[in-house]
Amino acid sequence: MSKRAVDIVIISDVHLGTYGCRAKELFKYLKSISPKRVILNGDIIDIWQFSKRYWPKSHMKVIKLITSWITKGIEVNYITGNHDEMLRKFDGFQIGSFSISNKELLTIDEKKAWIFHGDVFDVTMKHSKSIAKLGAVGYDFLILLNSAINFFALKFGRGPISMSKKIKNSVKSAVKFINDFEKVATDIAIENNYDYVICGHIHQPEIKRIETSEGSVTYLNSGDWVENLTALEYYDNKWHLYYFKDEFKLETDSVTSEEEEEEEEVLDDKILFQNLMNEFKIENKAPKNNLPE
Repeated sequence: MSKRAVDIVIISDVHLGTYGCRAKELFKYLKSISPKRVILNGDIIDIWQFSKRYWPKSHMKVIKLITSWITKGIEVNYITGNHDEMLRKFDGFQIGSFSISNKELLTIDEKKAWIFHGDVFDVTMKHSKSIAKLGAVGYDFLILLNSAINFFALKFGRGPISMSKKIKNSVKSAVKFINDFEKVATDIAIENNYDYVICGHIHQPEIKRIETSEGSVTYLNSGDWVENLTALEYYDNKWHLYYFKDEFKLETDSVTSEEEEEEEEVLDDKILFQNLMNEFKIENKAPKNNLPE
């Protein structure tokens, strides 16, 4: 099966380690592309709700696949979010083609992109982290309940529904929060003359051009891999919003030959570690300037 070539792929809000995470679908998507650069825009691992009692193989397969990209020299930028905020102390860390940062400023085809997770605009996060964490647990329970309802709905020939999306789209305060989030992000981006402002956090996939009296900017949000199953892709000099189409078509009770092949392609832990160490040694021996020897 040929893989789609993409220049940049941006994913966010995967929430590995939670019951709502759609790791199987994400793994299938990541296996279908051949990216030049990968940006993980926050909340990839849900450290808030992480538990040793729940870490399925499908979640580990996602980690191993991303790590295998790093060992192949594909640039992977991990931008921290609120659910993985413990990693913020490692801002500036780099080993081989992997780096951790709190934001990224990129030039893409001579256009400036400002990329960050987005929780910096969340008033709840700033003033009451305990309430935000409690809300995260409730959201995860809602997603789990939603999965159970959809399981029985499909058995009776009915289409899937997203309870959390319906709630967010119907509650005025939630709609206002999303609108305010987009406005603050775009106002700051326009003020700093960025062409793109790229976020995650609010689980609301979007690409739109926003114009104000001060200027214009393209606002992009990568959505999530809990309810929307979306990613941002850049290819053919243009941004695209990818939606996972086979949301309820994965085989869960048997392993197909294709899945067996995928298992074989995921590197063993010891091999991954050794490859990373080899890259680290090479990195340290490299000259500190970009001038030819």
